[in-house]
Amino acid sequence: MAFSSSSSTRFAAPFVSALGLIFSLSLAGCGTRTDGETADTKTTAEATTPAAPVVVDSVKLRAMAMQRDSLKADSIVKKSGQLPGAILPGHRIIAFYGNIRSKGMGILGREPKEQMFRKFEKVLAEWQAADPSIPVQAALHNVTITAQGTPGKDGKWRLMNSKATIEEVIRWGREHNCIVFLDVQVGHSTLQAELPKLEPYLKQPDIHLGIDPEFSLATMPGVRPNQKIGTFDAKDVNFAVNFLARIVSENNLPPKVLTVHRFTRKMVTNYKNIKLDPRVQIVMHMDGHGEPTLKKDSYHDYIQTEPVQYTGFKLFYEYDARPKPHHIMTPTEVLTQLTPKPLYIQYQ
Repeated sequence: MAFSSSSSTRFAAPFVSALGLIFSLSLAGCGTRTDGETADTKTTAEATTPAAPVVVDSVKLRAMAMQRDSLKADSIVKKSGQLPGAILPGHRIIAFYGNIRSKGMGILGREPKEQMFRKFEKVLAEWQAADPSIPVQAALHNVTITAQGTPGKDGKWRLMNSKATIEEVIRWGREHNCIVFLDVQVGHSTLQAELPKLEPYLKQPDIHLGIDPEFSLATMPGVRPNQKIGTFDAKDVNFAVNFLARIVSENNLPPKVLTVHRFTRKMVTNYKNIKLDPRVQIVMHMDGHGEPTLKKDSYHDYIQTEPVQYTGFKLFYEYDARPKPHHIMTPTEVLTQLTPKPLYIQYQ
């Protein structure tokens, strides 16, 4: 990176799927007209010609269903303040980040599994003690589609974890009462091309999504990941929101959490155009490392002053403490020195 006790309610089915509400289409009782013809010239033909089948635009129907479902979700939110099963803001998510197959990407894969989970339990206890008013929700945040140093056969500079790896990290999560985030670094691909690959996993109620603008380089031809900081526009974030909202509706799921990494202004453009949907809880996540003052300034400049919905903050085991006497911020420091208090905390 460049500078810069799970709840049982979360598995409740929030509402009836909108797709189940799609109205049935009946065939017309009379013949269809050809351009230029009038009813008078077709009277005889209509009496003897079978009705032509109605062409069903499935894309349009799905959009209509999602719109009705979103309105229903909005009405529920207005009455109760939250959709059933929503994790935020009733919990603070504490996540260990990395890739279980890589020691270099973060704490999630750096240490042996059981040793890592013992450390994680201590971290969760520290956060719960720092703010007893809100329960912590443990999470594993696995980089599942990873930007690469070589273009690959299709020239997209990214590689997806194997099915076995994805299923293993999900098992780890469930063994330890953790929700799981599948993180996406698109390289020179796009969210439109990559997110459908994860849909089978996202249909499960405890699986959520992260997207990383730093490694989104489709607008920078020839640039290798890590050479420049990439970007997502609001329209990209909105695509991810709509993608998740559809999955929630079609599968009667509780709301999904979407984390968007950010540590520069250009990483997310036109933030005011990001559209909220009660089926998806958006976390704008301050992803930069460095000494505490610099991290707090980045949180203020790119998260607090450009608000979307919920906020997150990353802590780096390796980089935040360099050089001494710098240190990794404690839970109490984070909670007392950042406004608003982040509801998503990630350790790398």
